[in-house]
This record gives sequence, structure tokens and C-alpha cells, in this order.
Amino acid sequence: MKIIKSPHPNPIAGITDLPISAPNMRIGLFGGSFNPPHEGHRLVSAQVMKRLNLDAIWWLVSPGNPLKNHDELMPLEQRVRAARDLINLPNVYATGFEAAHGFTYTYDSLFYLKKTLPGRKLVWVMGSDNLSNFHKWERWREIASLMPMAIYARPNSTNKAVASLAAINLAKFRLAQEDACLLPTRKAPSWVYLRGIMSKASSSAIRNKNN
Repeated sequence: MKIIKSPHPNPIAGITDLPISAPNMRIGLFGGSFNPPHEGHRLVSAQVMKRLNLDAIWWLVSPGNPLKNHDELMPLEQRVRAARDLINLPNVYATGFEAAHGFTYTYDSLFYLKKTLPGRKLVWVMGSDNLSNFHKWERWREIASLMPMAIYARPNSTNKAVASLAAINLAKFRLAQEDACLLPTRKAPSWVYLRGIMSKASSSAIRNKNN
């Protein structure tokens, strides 16, 4: 299967490297622009790590979301370093690996990781605000069929998220949240919606405050 790449891959030593892993590790892949990273990202990581019984979570810091305006996007290296400074959690790592391969879309990144890291139990992690428009993502159905997904509740987005086109289409594959620890071993498509403590922090609000 062909992977779509942008024409100008941009490897940055120490910034675009992948964390070390081994077969049978349960790894959450938490993607986003992290522009800037904030306490909400950290909270989601801690909660998902605990409730899915993960060995690690990798923040995949995107070169740029195709669905978003990039006018206020900080340089990748700055965002990765800011993420690493913020994390302060065991076994949670930030990497800008997508830039080294020229990946633009989530599907390409996840397909690459699944192909090149055999034996790992990979789970895609995202906030419920992203589930609301997941059906607009490039090859969203294939993403759902590629690996299990953990959706964590974000303020004021639960109702819209669970009623979204993607949630309705994937309803029969939804796992009860009390069984969330089983998700990394489930065959895709499979997903869980996790409710719990939430942070009101958002990258857009932080950027607006700083402008």
C-alpha cells in the first residue's frame, strides 16, 4: 500500500527519533499539533495510561494538521521541546517523527508504525473533540480498522462526539469503558469512550491569551 508523503521530509536530530520499544509493549499513540502543549494533554495521557494499562504513550507532534490554519503554528522543534518539558510523567514521550518521513495524514503515520513495529499493541488516542469531526479526516474508516482507538472526554464535547457520524458508524465496535484495559489486545475496529476528570485547558485559548 502506498504511503502519501510531502515532498520535503525534515529530519531533526533528537526531535524526530522514535522512542525505544519492544514486541508486546502496549503503546498509546497520542497525535496532535500540541501548539502549544498544555496540562490537558498531560491529564489525558495519565488517565489513558492508567485505564488501558499501557506501557508507554507517545505524543506524535504533527508538522501541521491539514484541517487547521498554520498561521500560528510554532516550529516543530519548539513544540516537541515544550512537550518534553511539560510531560514529567514516566514512560510518556514526545516525538516529531512524522516530519522526518514527510507524513501529512494520520493514516500514513499509523500504517508506518504498525508495519515497522511488529508485535507492539498500538492504540490511537484522541480527545472527544476530535471524534466529533473524525469523519472529515483522510481515510478515517481505515484508521479505525488499523488499530484500536481510545477516546477521552473533553469539556463540552461529549454529546456531539457520541452522536457524530463516526461514532454512529462504529457503534457496534464500542467497548464498555469498564473493559478499557482489554482494548490494546482487541482486534480493530474497536474503541472505547472514557469519561473522567477533565482539564479546561486548550491550545487555542492559550494562543489567544498570549496574542
